Amino acid sequence: MTSSSVLFIGGTGVISSACVAESVAQGHRVTILNRGTSTTHPPHPEAESLQADVRDAAAVRAAVGGRDFDVVVDFLSFIPDQVQQQLDEFADRTGQYVFISSASAYQTPPSRLPVTESTPLRNPFWAYSRNKIACEDLLVRGYRDDNLPMTIVRPSHTYDHTLPPFEGHWTVIERMRQGKPVVVHGDGTSLWTITHHTDFARAFVGLLGRREAIGEAFHITGDEAPAWNRIYTDIAEAAGVEPHLVHVPSDAIAAVDEEFGDSLLGDKTHSMVFDNTKIRTLVPGWTARVPFRQGAQEIVDWHDADPARRVGDERLDALYDDLVTRFRVDRA
Repeated sequence: MTSSSVLFIGGTGVISSACVAESVAQGHRVTILNRGTSTTHPPHPEAESLQADVRDAAAVRAAVGGRDFDVVVDFLSFIPDQVQQQLDEFADRTGQYVFISSASAYQTPPSRLPVTESTPLRNPFWAYSRNKIACEDLLVRGYRDDNLPMTIVRPSHTYDHTLPPFEGHWTVIERMRQGKPVVVHGDGTSLWTITHHTDFARAFVGLLGRREAIGEAFHITGDEAPAWNRIYTDIAEAAGVEPHLVHVPSDAIAAVDEEFGDSLLGDKTHSMVFDNTKIRTLVPGWTARVPFRQGAQEIVDWHDADPARRVGDERLDALYDDLVTRFRVDRA
């Protein structure tokens, strides 16, 4: 493997922190650029750390100077104007610009499974996804018209020990431990691909500095797609409790909480299973190693190690109480 100089715009998030660690482990020379405010994912000790608000072009220029990088990885752009800002700064001084998009950009609901990279991009339900699609459109035009050396990567639901996979995060686990019912959207049987951040990172780093990845889009996901009922049950088992699941239609949740509803109707409501053949062509032998049952235990153990981490959301807790009252079916 050839060592590359890699700039991570971001680098201290759930996904990006694992990608930085894996890049360092594989011998790349890594620099991270962010505001330096993360408390759950501190900068990697073997990565160079630069601090700037990435939305402030002058601050970015002052922090980075005139340096060139073999690869620039952008984890922090969500709308086309933000992508364009980073291209204005780095397109002429990198051999590969890697944009982190989202698998929620794929056709929602999908007309067929598994989803491949040729599945159309269309999400009428969630503005977040439509903005990612618009970012991708900008990059594809740049590649076609100006030979922009871009690569698009689409994560699906990627988590780590800090991030329970539920709206409200720890709130749901705390409800379980208190013996309170928890809300599961739909009937809980839709299949949901869920990926540990270290599994994502091992595949992702295989794309860095690869000429074969230029002009291409890849999703990187685990191969495990448990039903939502199983995801809740695995978390409950890790927390040492028996879950009480109340199934609520996603439309009903959206009617009382638009943001929560958009993330369901535009993503989690629908079964999503992915074909990872394309990433495996560039990263032979890659496979996901961390089953969700193990990841669920990591989540609970990390939160239990420090009471300060077990922070709930009072608003969502009240919302869950209301939905449970309306939709719980008590059987004699």
